[in-house]
This record gives sequence, C-alpha cells and structure tokens, in this order.
Amino acid sequence: MSIAPAVVRRQLTISGGLTLGYREWGRPDGPVVILLHGLGSDADDWALAGPGLGRRFRVIALDARGHGQSNWADSYELTSLRDDVLAAMDALGVVAAAVVGHSMGGVVAYLLAATHPDRVRALVLEDMPAPVPADPPREIPEGPEPGEMTDWEAVAALRVWRNDPDPIWWDYAAEISAQTLVVGGDRSDLPQDRLAELAALIPRSSLTSLDTGHCVHAERPGEFLSVVTPFLDGAIR
Repeated sequence: MSIAPAVVRRQLTISGGLTLGYREWGRPDGPVVILLHGLGSDADDWALAGPGLGRRFRVIALDARGHGQSNWADSYELTSLRDDVLAAMDALGVVAAAVVGHSMGGVVAYLLAATHPDRVRALVLEDMPAPVPADPPREIPEGPEPGEMTDWEAVAALRVWRNDPDPIWWDYAAEISAQTLVVGGDRSDLPQDRLAELAALIPRSSLTSLDTGHCVHAERPGEFLSVVTPFLDGAIR
C-alpha cells in the first residue's frame, strides 16, 4: 500500500515583491502539477485531492493573491493572477507543468494555456465559469463580510468580471494546444451547457461530468481523482 505524501506549507516572493503561499505534495523530481483554487478559497481547498495526486506527481497548490497566505494586492485582474502563476513557476524552477484549475482558478489556467502554451503540458478545467456574462448577474459586495479572510476587493473585482467578461476570451479556446480535460458537476449552479460549448472549441479536449455540485474535487475527491489521474498520466508522464 502506498503511503500518502506529506504536505509542506511554504511561501515564495515573486517580482514586484508579492508573496504567495503554497502547499506541496509528492516527490520533488516528479512531473509537476499546479493546482489553482476558486474565488474565496485557498490552497487548503485541495487537501483531499492533493495527496492523491502527490502519489504520482509533484503537486503545487498556490494561494492566489488576496487569498490564503498570499499578500493582498492593488490589482485583481485575472491576467494578473495568470502572471502570478508564471512568476511562481519561474521562482520554483518549473519550465512547464500540467495545470488544474477550479472555478476562478480554471479561468486563470485557461488564460495561461491560451497565452503561454509552452508553459502548460496538460490542462484540467474543473467546473470553470465560461467567459460569458453571468445570468443572473453576480452580486458585487460593498465591503468585507465579518470574519472574511479573503481580500473583499478581490471578490468584488472578480465578480465584476463574471458579469461582463471580455468577449475575446471565448475565442481563446481555439488557441489552446495542450491536451485538455473539462470536468463538470451535474448539480453545479454553473450552466453546464455553456461549459460543454466551451469544451467543444478546445482542439484536444474531452468532457466528463460527475454527479456532484460545483466543487467536484472536494465533494467527490475519489471520483475526481479517478478521472484526472489517468488523464494526467497519459498526458505528461
């Protein structure tokens, strides 16, 4: 029986002086898999799926700026979050990696794969909101909730994007060259038909849906790993 890899909590500093927190599982010499969490969450959200992936890969789960142990920042544009991932890869000596993104993290991974294809060996988009206006529109918070640990300005900025995304981002799907797995949740509150439409535009993609809600990797970690692990094995090992 294999032993679950230990988790390591670390921080790194990227260009501009921004500090990012991250968790790491697995062998330092294994193929690298980067995990990107959703809005209002952090790297700890991968606590159920990370160790399973760590049995086969070097797994790095990043805290996005304004989340977890990462610094709060002046800008929360999704392109800035994408650039943070690139800078973290550079700081960790990672030339290219498989990237797994959930929800907001899926959008960041999607942008990364479309604009920097040489850095993404394989792509997993888990219940990612398609870059079309949210219907109904997301509520924009006017201030932080009591006990909120995420910078509320990050929540506000990213919900503004959900309500009015740049239309060109839909066209980015055709630019993605990495082998891609799109994972949906049958009971998610996100429109699964839009996710399927987006998946069909990505040249080397496949789509699967599990009987769960929006946070597939946390609600059904075993089933999530049963589809994601063999996909990554075939794509990057």
